Amino acid sequence: MIKFGTGGWRAVIGDEFTRENIQILSQAVADKMKSEGVGNKGIVLGYDRRFLSKEAMQWAGVVFAANGIKARLINKSSPTPLVMFYCMKHDLPYGMMITASHNPAIYNGIKLFTRGGRDADETQTRDVENYISKVTYSVKLMEYEDAKREGMIEEFYPINEYIDNILDRIDVKAIRDAGLRVALDPMYGVSETAIKTILLTARCEMETIHGRHDTLFGGKLPAPNEAAMSPLKTCVIDGHCDIGIATDGDADRIGVVDDRGRYLSPNDILILLYYYLEKYKGERGPVVRNLCTTHMLDRIAEKYGEKCYEVPVGFKHISSRITETNALIGGESSGGLTVRGHINGKDGVYAAALLVEMLAVTGRKISEIYDDIRKEFGSFAMLENNYSFRAERKPLLTHILMEEKQLPPLPFEIQKTSYMDGCKVYFKNGGWVCTRFSGTEPLLRVFCEMPEKDKAKQVCDIYKEFLSLEG
Repeated sequence: MIKFGTGGWRAVIGDEFTRENIQILSQAVADKMKSEGVGNKGIVLGYDRRFLSKEAMQWAGVVFAANGIKARLINKSSPTPLVMFYCMKHDLPYGMMITASHNPAIYNGIKLFTRGGRDADETQTRDVENYISKVTYSVKLMEYEDAKREGMIEEFYPINEYIDNILDRIDVKAIRDAGLRVALDPMYGVSETAIKTILLTARCEMETIHGRHDTLFGGKLPAPNEAAMSPLKTCVIDGHCDIGIATDGDADRIGVVDDRGRYLSPNDILILLYYYLEKYKGERGPVVRNLCTTHMLDRIAEKYGEKCYEVPVGFKHISSRITETNALIGGESSGGLTVRGHINGKDGVYAAALLVEMLAVTGRKISEIYDDIRKEFGSFAMLENNYSFRAERKPLLTHILMEEKQLPPLPFEIQKTSYMDGCKVYFKNGGWVCTRFSGTEPLLRVFCEMPEKDKAKQVCDIYKEFLSLEG
């Protein structure tokens, strides 16, 4: 039952996310580490604010301890990027984070990281799944307090070196001199300590909402999408803030409200930061995006003589291509991004700090920078529709889309079609539509970007009718 998707293993608490399964998975990782001869290097584990996250980390920790692998347990709820940073900085072969990221509150899960602090790729996760199939009932355990006494479990909180690393990478003086006011919505998650420490150090004024610990996330998804950003919009307008920043439950994704109270999509954020790094910072390099992310990045790359690389969904593909091409920035339309020289995975905390730096260095409002980009590069409208379906329908949908490779009657001239990840149709007018199954939830996702919003909606409606989708 333990299968990894694009964002690790996620399951409903009490159904598949159980102590037994957590420890089976941990035993499989321990077996893999020992077979690779890296058990002596140890492993770092962290957890977020979800129900049972801390306990799950401890259940995993005792398995590693019993296998002779020292487990370094971060003893306060922390951002996922902190675990990735620690894994990279201290050259650990593996790290684990207990989180289900932006999934509903009934979910929890585990993200696995490999050397360099990278998301485990498909080869690594398939390997873990093979080890899982061999574990059966041979999980090794020991008492938690015994493991601590024997030094096989170490509790610690390395937040300072993570924060200091980000402070070293941003222009603190420019931010201090700008006197900015920032609204923050951690969405009841784990970003508040890190982001507030960074921005208060840079003398920003802060307004925070939804900072308390709530395992139900206020009854909503801990995802910084437009539907969840109304309270932050109000906070920005009423508090006369320069920017509003929201992060998802484990702080690896980011959402933004500009100074006018307008929601900026993850695509907009990527565009802004790539433009800022190229035009204002004078940095050069390609950009990497997944196939469901805006092609506006291609236009900016072309302007500066760079290339845009397209990869499948899953941040591991982005971080790998960044390394291969020395790309300047990489990201995805779901809100994750990273910048060259930082960690090899998405980091909402660093992205927040870089956006504030952008306002300070340029001396311009975020709405003005965004309008400049639209004037120079034009604009596209992007829609994303998520459709749930009964499990028994998935084979039929897969057959239509991926085996027979059927397309609905589309009213725009097609340039090419790709099946790299789902089905993506590229139109000659610069638009595109991509249909793919979610790797973390039972959803069919239809993404469409077109020169006008009504055309994007038209294409999405055609796919909805063609596949008999509901919602």
